[in-house]
Amino acid sequence: MNVIITGGSKGLGKAMAMKFAKEGHSLMLCARSADTLKATQNEIQSLFPNITVHVFCADLSLKEQVLEFGNFCLEKGSPDILINNAGSYTQGNCADGSPDLMHSMMDVNFYSAFYLSQFLIPKMKALKKGHIFNICSIASQKAYANGGCYSVSKFALYGFSQNLRLELKDHGIKVTSVLPGAVFTDSWSGFDNSNNRIMNPEDIANMVFAASQLSQQAVVEEIVLRPILGDL
Repeated sequence: MNVIITGGSKGLGKAMAMKFAKEGHSLMLCARSADTLKATQNEIQSLFPNITVHVFCADLSLKEQVLEFGNFCLEKGSPDILINNAGSYTQGNCADGSPDLMHSMMDVNFYSAFYLSQFLIPKMKALKKGHIFNICSIASQKAYANGGCYSVSKFALYGFSQNLRLELKDHGIKVTSVLPGAVFTDSWSGFDNSNNRIMNPEDIANMVFAASQLSQQAVVEEIVLRPILGDL
């Protein structure tokens, strides 16, 4: 199968790419940094030489670049699994935060998934199969202190995911919302995780892969993962 992952060069995206590659699936990865993306491609390809890793550098906060990546994916193969993982976090409240911050959070965290999904869904419908994973957040379900703009964008992605589930079920297309709590990625750089207080990216990657392996007539609608000691 072909697995499309946005934000696929590091963090959760890279962990998921590694997991699917290990299991023999080909990848189509997108990220903003060409250097990081190329390094990830080389690393995965060297570890798993029997699969193909296609990469495309783009800023998914820009609609035209989202659509360029979508077209790139269709040129490379069928969109069997789409993982909308691209995201960004910047502190800022709703009540007194900059409107520009809200726009930037929505562009990356919501609209990238919205535009890419809309672009690829017609092909999935034609194939009568496909699986869309939207990497939301525990912040999709509750207000997030000093992270209002981020939280709103993740609420939007979660709502989008729920509606896609309803709209696409009769076309054989699965939709899964993934809502992780704190994961030890760049967003938590500088955090001392020597006591394993927060989760590893591989925890989320393993769950996403497991959800992708069910029979065609079964779907995991939501995956909620949180640190065993709760949120920070």
